[in-house]
Amino acid sequence: MGFVKVVKNKAYFKRYQVKFRRRREGKTDYYARKRLVIQDKNKYNTPKYRMIVRVTNRDIICQLLNRFGMDKIYEGQVEVTGDEYNVESIDGQPGAFTCYLDAGLARTTTGNKVFGALKGAVDGGLSIPHSTKRFPGYDSESKEFNAEVHRKHIMGQNVADYMRYLMEEDEDAYKKQFSQYIKNNVTPDMMEEMYKKAHAAIRENPVYEKKPKKEVKKKRWNRPKMSLAQKKDRVAQKKASFLRAQERAAES
Repeated sequence: MGFVKVVKNKAYFKRYQVKFRRRREGKTDYYARKRLVIQDKNKYNTPKYRMIVRVTNRDIICQLLNRFGMDKIYEGQVEVTGDEYNVESIDGQPGAFTCYLDAGLARTTTGNKVFGALKGAVDGGLSIPHSTKRFPGYDSESKEFNAEVHRKHIMGQNVADYMRYLMEEDEDAYKKQFSQYIKNNVTPDMMEEMYKKAHAAIRENPVYEKKPKKEVKKKRWNRPKMSLAQKKDRVAQKKASFLRAQERAAES
């Protein structure tokens, strides 16, 4: 079929239906959302859960609720190997909690951060259907997965290598890009140990604690409006200044 020009006449605009607001704003992909929440009829309204991962400029946000107490039954994989891990249900206990990755509008390319969140959730004991094709270390040509490369990414060794490269090649760029690392005395050799401590701290107490919000004082750049008394006073000052100028002119 060749190119067909869309005729936007009166009938077109009368029948035109806009997309949902959040789709127009580029916030929600309803095509993907429908397929994530819809349940097969032969499952008889069994709840279907999503693990929602959202990436901001500062954080990667996932929220997991421990209301079922599954974290005490399924410990997951404690040692970080980077290899594929799938939790197995324990006899005599509730089955492993199954959910599905909701990547939102993120580009699901190999090595995307949403798959890092997926790997963390799977190692934590969740049952999420996945493959290794989108993890760092997968070679699409040879169809092989290198778990060691994946482990290096989990432990921040790719960042450590880049830090070492900048330290040798461009020290100014290193100071600019890793200023907070320098401020907190974090060196490339400390990266792996730092992540190990973070993983241990999360396992010890995974409950998020809200920090007190900093009170932000907004600066005002424009001049605030004057009150009536200030306006009258300003007029009086102008009059007095004008009269003084007139007197000086008369004297001279």
